[in-house]
Amino acid sequence: MIAESPSRPAADAADNAPPRVSIGLPVYNGETFVAAAIDSLLAQTCDDFELIITDNASTDATSAICRAYADRDPRVRYSRSEVNRGAAWNFNQAFRLARGEYFKWAAHDDLHDPAFVATCVTVLDRDPAVVLCFTDIEFVDDDDRSLGAFEFPIDTNGAGRRDLFRLYATGGHIVNEIFGVMRADALRATPLIGGYVGSDLVLLGRLALAGRFHQVHETLFFHREHADRSALSTGGSAGFTNWYDSSKSGRFALPFWRRIRENVKSVVLADVTSTEKFACLWDICRATNWNRRHLMNDVTQLLQRNLRSR
Repeated sequence: MIAESPSRPAADAADNAPPRVSIGLPVYNGETFVAAAIDSLLAQTCDDFELIITDNASTDATSAICRAYADRDPRVRYSRSEVNRGAAWNFNQAFRLARGEYFKWAAHDDLHDPAFVATCVTVLDRDPAVVLCFTDIEFVDDDDRSLGAFEFPIDTNGAGRRDLFRLYATGGHIVNEIFGVMRADALRATPLIGGYVGSDLVLLGRLALAGRFHQVHETLFFHREHADRSALSTGGSAGFTNWYDSSKSGRFALPFWRRIRENVKSVVLADVTSTEKFACLWDICRATNWNRRHLMNDVTQLLQRNLRSR
């Protein structure tokens, strides 16, 4: 059962004109940082947006905090699942509830400069070929102190579709750009975030084949590193799989093999030339060779789990 905040009934929200930008904030037990994250989003200079908070059955004070924002700010919509369905479902649910021309995901523990959304929207308005816009990134700690800048591995603004796709097919960096502002139609044409480890890389790879990414060289996004981050507390590959999709609890889903399959599907379905498809498929083959240790580890873990279950 999905419950939406009584202060913003779904029917009432649908009667309003859709905003230009929808911001989806998926959260689970985020009471420590969620208020600061919401405050930084509500302070955006772009005033034509909605903030959709999807709560994945939090057991701490998250629900009370988020409902309070929804009660006092008409831009905020709060939706709560009565059971934890996993991070992938929760991220995708935030998008499913979105009504805007542009969409952005926001993590419950990150911060945004007030100009973040307006700056990215300006780029998307100016250049229809851009499907995703993000800014320079700074890492911060629990107390908002700087931990240094994030160096993106390639020049996004000068990269072609193959360059970007290769980056995500090889899976070589932290994908904070997934928290940029995207064209909702482009995102809607993808399978969204899958219930397996690395599905965010696959999603970005598919978007990269659909259009250009643009990086604004201003530090307007602040990614928080802290001990309670979900990615640091899931308990290995099987636990991380369960974090993505709670229905897979106790199962191991060969995540590296799944990523290869999904990357091949992305290339086959992409609206690119045959030459570009061949080049991207070649890059997948090379990435498969580079990641052979991870692929073998997938198989080893699966065999070990099967033996233990007998």
